[in-house]
Amino acid sequence: MPEQPPPDIKLPDPVEISKSMARIAERSQKLVADFLARQEPQGGGPTAMDPLNIGSAFMEMTHRMMADPAKLVQAQMTLWQDYMRLWQTTAQRMMGQEADPVAMPERGDRRFKHPEWDENELFDFVKQSYLLTARWMQSTVKDVEGLDDKTAQKVDFYTRQFVDAMAPSNFVMTNPEVLRETLESGGENLVNGLHNLLDDLERGKGRLKIKMTDIEAFELGKNIALSPGKVVYQNDLMQLIQYEPTTEESFKRPLLIIPPWINKFYILDLRPKNSFIRWAVEQGHTVFVISWVNPNEKLKAKSFEDYMVDGPLAALEAVQKATGEEDANVIGYCLGGTLLACTLAYMAAKKDKRVKSATFFTTMMDFKDAGELGVFIDEVQLAALEEKMKDKGYLEGADMATTFNMLRANDLIWSFVVNNYLMGKDPFPFDLLYWNSDSTRMPAAMHSFYLRNMYQENKLVEPGAITLKDVKIDLSKVKQPACLISTREDHIAPWKATYSATQLLGGPVKFILAGSGHIAGVVNPPEAEKYGYWTNAKNSKDPDAWCNSAKEHKGSWWPEWQKWIADFTDGKVPARRPGDGALKVIEDAPGSYVKVQAQD
Repeated sequence: MPEQPPPDIKLPDPVEISKSMARIAERSQKLVADFLARQEPQGGGPTAMDPLNIGSAFMEMTHRMMADPAKLVQAQMTLWQDYMRLWQTTAQRMMGQEADPVAMPERGDRRFKHPEWDENELFDFVKQSYLLTARWMQSTVKDVEGLDDKTAQKVDFYTRQFVDAMAPSNFVMTNPEVLRETLESGGENLVNGLHNLLDDLERGKGRLKIKMTDIEAFELGKNIALSPGKVVYQNDLMQLIQYEPTTEESFKRPLLIIPPWINKFYILDLRPKNSFIRWAVEQGHTVFVISWVNPNEKLKAKSFEDYMVDGPLAALEAVQKATGEEDANVIGYCLGGTLLACTLAYMAAKKDKRVKSATFFTTMMDFKDAGELGVFIDEVQLAALEEKMKDKGYLEGADMATTFNMLRANDLIWSFVVNNYLMGKDPFPFDLLYWNSDSTRMPAAMHSFYLRNMYQENKLVEPGAITLKDVKIDLSKVKQPACLISTREDHIAPWKATYSATQLLGGPVKFILAGSGHIAGVVNPPEAEKYGYWTNAKNSKDPDAWCNSAKEHKGSWWPEWQKWIADFTDGKVPARRPGDGALKVIEDAPGSYVKVQAQD
């Protein structure tokens, strides 16, 4: 009799496999045909061949590396010695002896969390050999001397992208969890993964658009973006939402929030338990939030100046009509904070004092050390980007999403490749990842101005270098009390770069450094009791000096901010409801603008 397979191994059904592969082949053929039909002939030149301008950076790195062969030989010897130690420790483990690992994953590296990465000698060897090679490769390119900062940063970034892509966890035969699933399911996981891959290609119209969450599980206004409110004003670029009060009295001075238009505002209103908007309303603020439009080709000429005029300036007028109050406290988040800083400088030149305090969440004003986003910004890449935006008049939301996902590739790309395509599973419903996938487009004129003037040329720190609506912008003229909230692990707005604003703004500044990153560090309700934050009464010129003498506090920074802004709330009045003032209700929150998706 033929030998039977072990009970935990399922043999694939050849009939079902053949049917599945036939369906996959049919879908693949249609996808390829559709993709080719949409392609247009591309012009020649280096930009078309290398739009990210990677080749020249690595050519320069290789030239510099070969100029110092002794250093390269030393690096090779170090790698060889590490491998010899790994062979020795692996042999010891195979003979039943204890042996300390030669290389270990960084804390929080979830790629190797499955116990077999440690318990199985073979997979432990695969893991450690990868970690040794990755460490060697990244340290070797980082130690190359003579590269300018931009080139060195680009080489380091794309080397890490390659290293992350080559992780053994990303391949069937070197991932113990995937291998076991393949044996136990008879390969059904890989067939399901192929279907998931084709689904993502179809959603992306030939471009891979990885599904990060169950997008059918969420609906704006139903189970996310739930805070009750009304749209009370709108123009071409934004809707203004006023939220229903939950207290009998409200602070007299209303609160206006300017979110970034790179993402949608409901990151501040995902669910009631982590909604900053809900929490601010509960503290007694009359909260207004700008909900930016998801622009199409009709808005391609909209400029950064237009975003100022039709955004915060128009919103301040609308808030005054809705409440009868001439003054307001204003919050700007990320790019919304950069816009707020520009708007305050413009208002200072116009002797406009309607803003009584300004809060900046993870906001860049000095772009000298812009973090890894700077990798994507040089003259070659900007020219390629502007050429790409020329026809449609905007940057696709998918392009923005890909850029941000690359900053955390293991978490936002490769983990889903493993789960969706290798394990053949559907992603979990997760509101934050639904928001992350709900991308927005960028008007060509605005985006080009922002990238060139802020990121590439860093003009905002130079008094008078940027002109908006015939006014030369000077941040030192901004005298309002300001509170800056930054986060220690921010990969989009590095906290030391945001700290520079303490020296740029002309008024008193309170700086709060929160734990975690760009999103989780901001969306951190007190009930969660997570992360902690740091404060310091003195703003040193050096951010490290500030941090070294800062006081650590447990929990969320939200109550700390509330204590600060309480000095600028101007007493209390009976709670105001949307529609009570001169502005009438247009529609229920979260409004219609936020529901427009990038592919619509």
